[in-house]
Amino acid sequence: MSESSAEAVVAATANAAGAAGAAGWRRAGIAGAAIGVLAAGAAAGVAVERLTVGRGMRKKARLALDATGPYGSLRGTPGRAVADDGTELYYEVDEVEAAPETADESASSGTRRRRLFGRKAPAPVTVVFSHGYCLGQDSWHFQRAALRGLVRAVYWDQRSHGRSERGRSQADGVPVGIDQLGRDLKAVIDAAAPEGPVVLAGHSMGGMTMMALADQYPALIRDRVAAVALIGTSSGKLGEVNFGLPVAGVNAVRRVLPGVLKALGSQAELVEKGRRATADLFAGLIKRYSFGSRDVDSAVARFAERLIEATPIDVVAEFYPAFTEHDKSGALPGFRDVPVLILAGDKDLVTPSSHSEAIADVLPDAELVIVPDAGHLVMLEHPETVTDRLADLLVRSGTVSAANVGGHGSTAQQPGR
Repeated sequence: MSESSAEAVVAATANAAGAAGAAGWRRAGIAGAAIGVLAAGAAAGVAVERLTVGRGMRKKARLALDATGPYGSLRGTPGRAVADDGTELYYEVDEVEAAPETADESASSGTRRRRLFGRKAPAPVTVVFSHGYCLGQDSWHFQRAALRGLVRAVYWDQRSHGRSERGRSQADGVPVGIDQLGRDLKAVIDAAAPEGPVVLAGHSMGGMTMMALADQYPALIRDRVAAVALIGTSSGKLGEVNFGLPVAGVNAVRRVLPGVLKALGSQAELVEKGRRATADLFAGLIKRYSFGSRDVDSAVARFAERLIEATPIDVVAEFYPAFTEHDKSGALPGFRDVPVLILAGDKDLVTPSSHSEAIADVLPDAELVIVPDAGHLVMLEHPETVTDRLADLLVRSGTVSAANVGGHGSTAQQPGR
C-alpha cells in the first residue's frame, strides 16, 4: 500500500477521534496505521472509485442494494436461551413442514391417533447453525432458504452478536473465550432441541464453538450428534495467519493490533463515527477479506457489509484475543464416529484452507471440500456449493432422504415469513 493511502486512513481515523483529546488521537493514529496495513489490497481501488463516483451516488447505490437484495429476511419462531452467566441468547427455529395427508391417510387418522395415544412421537433431527465472528444467524440466508421446510433447523446469534444480549460477563470485565461460546451452544441446544438427534453446522468462529462444545460435553456428542459440518474454520494456530500480507506488514499488525483494538473499544462512539466516515474504505476491506472472486454479486457483498458493520467495535475488540488463544485440536477426535463435512475456500485469507486440511488430517474419514475462487464467506459467495454439500451430509447421516433433497436444492430468494 502506498504511503499516501496509509496516511489517508490514519487521517480519517484521527479526525473521528479528535474530540477525545491527545491520548485518544494517539490511539486513533496507531489504529489508523494498523488498519492501513490491512487495507493494502483495497485502498487503491477505493481511491479510484472515489475519484469517479460521488459520495451521494455511492450512498444511493447502497440503499438501492439494501432494497433489492432482501438477504437476511427469513424469520422463524423466536426463542431465548440463558447462558451460564445469565446472558440471553436469541435463536429462531424453522420447523419441518408436515406432508399433506392422502385420502386414505385422512380416513384412517382416527385409528392412527388412537394407536399413538399415550406414546410420545420421536423427536426430529435438528440442525443447529452457528455463525462466525462479526456476523449473525442471517449469514446462513442461502442455506436457510434451501433447507427451509426440509429439516428442523435452529439459527442462533452468538453472545454480543445479532439479536443476542451483550455478554454479561464481558460487561463485568471477564474476557470472552471460545470455551464460553461452547457453553452458550449447549444452552441453545438445551432450550431449542432438548431431545432427539442433532446435526452441528458452524462457520469460522461457529466451528470453533462446536469444537469447544465437544471438548466440554463429550457425552452430548457421543449420544446425540448425528453429523458435523465445519466450514471455513480452524482448530488452532490462528496467530500464524498472515492475512495475505507481506511478512513485515503482518508482523507489525500482530504487534499492535491487540492494543489497538482495546483502545478502539474504549472509544467506541468515536470509532463508530469514524467507521461511517470511511465507509468506502471499509467496504473495500470487507470485500477483500470476505470473498475470493472479483465478480461476487454486489447485493451479496453489500449484505456482508451490513452484517459486519452491525457488530460494535467494542465487541470486535472483546472477541479478538480469543482467537490467538484458541486451540481445540484435541477435541476433534470426538467427531470421528459421525459423518463430517470440512469445507473451505481456496482463497480464504482469514482461516486459510490449510487449517481445514489440518482438521481433515485428524478426521481422515471426513469429506474435505476446497471450493475454488472462494474466500472466507464461502456460504454467501458460493451458496449452491455449500448447500449441496450440506444436503449430502444430511443424506449420509440419515437426516433426510435423497428424494427429498432434490426439491430443495435451489438458493433462489424466498420471501421472509
